[in-house]
Amino acid sequence: MSGRRRTLKSIHLVSTLWFILCVGYILVGALRQAGVRWWVIFSLSGHSALLIFLLLSLYLFAMFRGISSSQKVQIEHPLTSTHYYTVFYVITPLLGGLAGCLGMVGASTIGQFLLGIALGTLCATFLVWVIVDPVTGLLEMLLPPASRKHRAQRLARAKALREKGQRNRERLLAEVLANEKSVRQRWQKLLNPKAEKLAGLLTTNKIDFKQAELEAVDIGVNAWQIGGLSCMRELRDMAMAIARRRNRNKAVVDYIDVWWDGIGSWRNTSLG
Repeated sequence: MSGRRRTLKSIHLVSTLWFILCVGYILVGALRQAGVRWWVIFSLSGHSALLIFLLLSLYLFAMFRGISSSQKVQIEHPLTSTHYYTVFYVITPLLGGLAGCLGMVGASTIGQFLLGIALGTLCATFLVWVIVDPVTGLLEMLLPPASRKHRAQRLARAKALREKGQRNRERLLAEVLANEKSVRQRWQKLLNPKAEKLAGLLTTNKIDFKQAELEAVDIGVNAWQIGGLSCMRELRDMAMAIARRRNRNKAVVDYIDVWWDGIGSWRNTSLG
């Protein structure tokens, strides 16, 4: 199977180069017939490169649709999933060039002969990729009962898997939130005495400020050992809330942020 895919890729490369060559020939020929000089055509090389890039992108997209096994379920696409159809799909530009070559036998000039080959390539590619292949794929899915049934079952399975994945994500999120809530409730019970003491230290006088700082550091180290930075933040918020309540919602200076600077990963935000 890998050797077959390598062969298809090689044919794909040849078809791509041939398709681009034919489109380029038609564009240049049309410009020349309109009286555009060669130096003007070459000056449009940037725009031409953009056009070729767009055509190549469309070509590769069509090729991907044609040979991607992930998009061709055999029971849903009994014709277009076969190797013979895939080969036909890939070599369509070359077949179009051959048809144009046969159709232009007896042409009076080389230019007409080459133009017929290029137009045959372009027309055949457009016919197969834009009209025949989409219509064939649609008929494959709509007409046979087995194809419709299989497609409905496949879509139902895919929908069920998506819904199951969504339920699992919601369940995991609920578990995380519940676990976080449980941890915070346990912290609040454990930290409430410390928060009361820390709130009292915030209103200490200047004489005992150094001693208050030492006690606050001990409380911060203990909170870090209990639950890291999250626990320290929870304790700080509890202490500030208690201090404001005691101070009748008046402004309270947040010394905790300074006292705890350097404990674990705590950093003084006023210095950041």
